[in-house]
Amino acid sequence: MPIKKVLKLFKLLHRTRQEVFKNDTRALEAARQKINEEFRNNKDETSEEKINELLKIASDVEVILRTSVIQAVHTDSDKIVLIPRKDLLQDNTPYLDKPSKKQES
Repeated sequence: MPIKKVLKLFKLLHRTRQEVFKNDTRALEAARQKINEEFRNNKDETSEEKINELLKIASDVEVILRTSVIQAVHTDSDKIVLIPRKDLLQDNTPYLDKPSKKQES
C-alpha cells in the first residue's frame, strides 16, 4: 500500500478539521487528537485489504465533516447562532404549491 495515499488522507483530514472547527479550540484539539490516535493505532497494519477499509472509513469521515458539520454558538441562555461555512450554503429554490408547466419548444 502506498504510504503517499495514507499521508495524503491524513493531511486532508487535518485541513478539513481546521476549516470545519475554525475558531473552536476545544473541537480543533479534540479532532486533532482523534485523527492522530486513529492513524497511530493502525500504523503497523500490513493487510492491504484492512488498510483499504481504513482509508475508506477515513475518507467517509472527511466527507461527513466537510458536508454535514455546522458550528453553533450560544449567544444567550436560550439562543444559538449557527455559523455555516460558505461551501455548505446552496441556492434555495422557492417552494410552489402548483409548479408551472414547462413550455415545450
